[in-house]
Amino acid sequence: MLDTARTARPGFTHVTNPARIVFGPGTLSRVAEEVAGQGGTRALVLSTPHQKADAEALAAALGELAAGVFAEAAMHTPVEVTVKAMAAFTATGADCVVAFGGGSTIGLGKAIAYRNGAPQIVVATTYAGSEVTPILGQTEDGVKTTVRDASILPEVVIYDPDLTLGLPVPMSVTSGFNAIAHAVEGLYAQDRNPVASLMALEGIRALKEALPRIVAGPRDPEARGGALYGSWLCGTVLGTVGMALHHKLCHTLGGSFDLPHAETHTIILPHSAAYNAGAAADALAPAAALFGGDLGGGLWDLAGELGAPRALKDFGLKEADLDRAADLAVKNPYWNPRPVERDAIRALLRRAWAGQRPE
Repeated sequence: MLDTARTARPGFTHVTNPARIVFGPGTLSRVAEEVAGQGGTRALVLSTPHQKADAEALAAALGELAAGVFAEAAMHTPVEVTVKAMAAFTATGADCVVAFGGGSTIGLGKAIAYRNGAPQIVVATTYAGSEVTPILGQTEDGVKTTVRDASILPEVVIYDPDLTLGLPVPMSVTSGFNAIAHAVEGLYAQDRNPVASLMALEGIRALKEALPRIVAGPRDPEARGGALYGSWLCGTVLGTVGMALHHKLCHTLGGSFDLPHAETHTIILPHSAAYNAGAAADALAPAAALFGGDLGGGLWDLAGELGAPRALKDFGLKEADLDRAADLAVKNPYWNPRPVERDAIRALLRRAWAGQRPE
């Protein structure tokens, strides 16, 4: 059981996430109802190029409620793509957006809403969790920055486990690790509180249980539902409390070196957890207990058991890039329970680059 006295200060502030959550098999059929419920009459359906056919099918099902499809969402929400999407929004006479997909598509919907206030309905098809946060990460000129604003939070999120039955296993695993990262950092967040900590621990537990079952049986509906449940909890933690070193490292590697989002989170998480293990021992103890007492090592072992990536070098990062990455990571650092020291971060990145067990 989580000892909240060890994970929260005597006084705390907890902000309840106001998004409307629609959870359950078959809930894709409720998109039209939810668009109308937000006062929408012409929804621009967003997706990545990979999910264009699904977005077009959803637009067809929406009928007159669909303004069109924009299927150019990309990782790290490039501002140049957002500019094109805004032009499409205006040209089609849209008054709201429906984001169908994972973090890339959700990010694009948020970027649009941040600029014009459009209501957002998200149909989440991965475990990223960003759909329940008021946070937008966007990239311009090779630098990824984040902004937090109430207008960024989607109004409605639809979680239909049926849509994840065909999610490729490797993507399922890395997306799940991405979600776990939000919860791990939430446990030692500077503004942590007992409610967020309970959500974080339950989210980690749910995903730790569901991901091996998904690897064993990708179309297991209970496992898929459990993973979506866990990702919702972890995402809510991300939207409630601040993040720390792990997210700074991933934003640096993604924004400045164009590394893939979920895979980077998966590789870095065991190392960032190990880095903070001593400084945040009490806060992390309940989560560490789920992994035999060694959170960083346990996460690294789990990644290996699930066939997840464990080395940054496998995604094109060169060893010669590590010095620049370390320099960027310690520039304007996020709050962190352990001091962010350049040499220690360089050593962390070297282990993550090589695929070595965290220390």
